[in-house]
Amino acid sequence: MSKKTIMLVCSAGMSTSLLVTKMQKAAEEQGLETDIFAVSASDADPSLANKDVDVLLLGPQVRFMKAQFEKKLEPMGIPCAVIEMKDYGMMNGENVLKAALELMN
Repeated sequence: MSKKTIMLVCSAGMSTSLLVTKMQKAAEEQGLETDIFAVSASDADPSLANKDVDVLLLGPQVRFMKAQFEKKLEPMGIPCAVIEMKDYGMMNGENVLKAALELMN
């Protein structure tokens, strides 16, 4: 499997940082090569322009932006989803990583 780039977006990019760490740990344990990072909603466009993103996950607090991101990402072929509130609240990096990988398949 080639390196996968997973971008998380939340309101400030800070609350998802801990989740990124947990996802990275889960990816390492599975032997996956990934680039997982979090940005604020306002920094999403520059990140999309500068990185070859494979999937974008929205934090539950910015779920209202899903339609906006889907419209933007569809021409690029990048899947987009909202992180499950339960997984986000529990900072379950393994489940969020699994959801991201399923979106890419």
